[in-house]
Amino acid sequence: YLSKQTYKNFEIITVDDASSDNTGKILKNLQTDFKNLRILTLKSNQGKGTGLTMAALHSKGEYLVCIDADALLDKDAIKRFLWHFQTSPRVGAITGNPKVRNRTTILAKIQVGEYSTIIGMIKRAQRILGKIYTVSGVVVAFRKKALLRVGFWSNNMVTEDIDISWKLQLDHWDIRYEPRVLCWILVPETLKGLWRQRLRWSQGGSEVLLKYAPFMFKWKNRRIWPIFFEYMTSIIWCYCMFMTLVIWLMGFFIDMPPEWALNSIIPGWTGILLGTICLLQLFTGLALDAKYDRTVFKLIPWLIWYPAIFWMLNCIITIVAFPKAVMKKKSALAVWESPDRGL
Repeated sequence: YLSKQTYKNFEIITVDDASSDNTGKILKNLQTDFKNLRILTLKSNQGKGTGLTMAALHSKGEYLVCIDADALLDKDAIKRFLWHFQTSPRVGAITGNPKVRNRTTILAKIQVGEYSTIIGMIKRAQRILGKIYTVSGVVVAFRKKALLRVGFWSNNMVTEDIDISWKLQLDHWDIRYEPRVLCWILVPETLKGLWRQRLRWSQGGSEVLLKYAPFMFKWKNRRIWPIFFEYMTSIIWCYCMFMTLVIWLMGFFIDMPPEWALNSIIPGWTGILLGTICLLQLFTGLALDAKYDRTVFKLIPWLIWYPAIFWMLNCIITIVAFPKAVMKKKSALAVWESPDRGL
């Protein structure tokens, strides 16, 4: 699929991170048809950060485009990435626009809307602030010189994409969002798979927050303060929401002091206002993204469930993930099993 790129001067480097299936054999067979294909084989599972670093060190080019093994990259992706690098020497990375291709279950359909609205809108808004919380690890391009300056990817961070984003921006490299670079991906279709994926994302975000917190006291890093405080506030909100639910449930079994009593957790006019703003954001995101995928409007009936399902799920996940990030051994390699992804 990568051979269809309109930009032709590139090599393909695949990393076989101690796979237990026939990946290695399939790749070797493909080498007979694709002369620009190179294979790196790791004898033990070293994690994505190590795999990416090894590939970068073996690469010949000045720029790197990184995608996951199950991702399908748009044919004009490399050409559009290169425009940013060639027009601005300060650009260290560009993140693309992931689009969900498996849409058979309710969870997958909701995630179609999430990627088209929430994730895309967040990246657009953060670009206005000047900093991006994270590149999309499934589709991102890097300037090799920028990676070399920051020491490439960390091998002990659960989410290597968030970590490298902060590394680059604290070294004053610019990160851009290019919505025209489409990459079709697979997402989890079961609650178990979604839980595992989002738990890793949340734990990784918390690890990055803890790792770079000491750097936030420096004036030269002030432009990343909004991103730092935004994520920190979201963690605090999750714990406040959890405590509110606990206090409300306790009211069914014991008499609570009047100032602690909660008759209902269903919000009044503030909930209506929040819901209206959420719907406005969703429809704005759909309108912006419709030029790249006109089928997203068909999923509006599923997308309206996003706040009710995903907000509460992410709240619970954050409460579980933050202690894991605090207690994680800093020297341990970050390895994991991929969540289920269907078609």
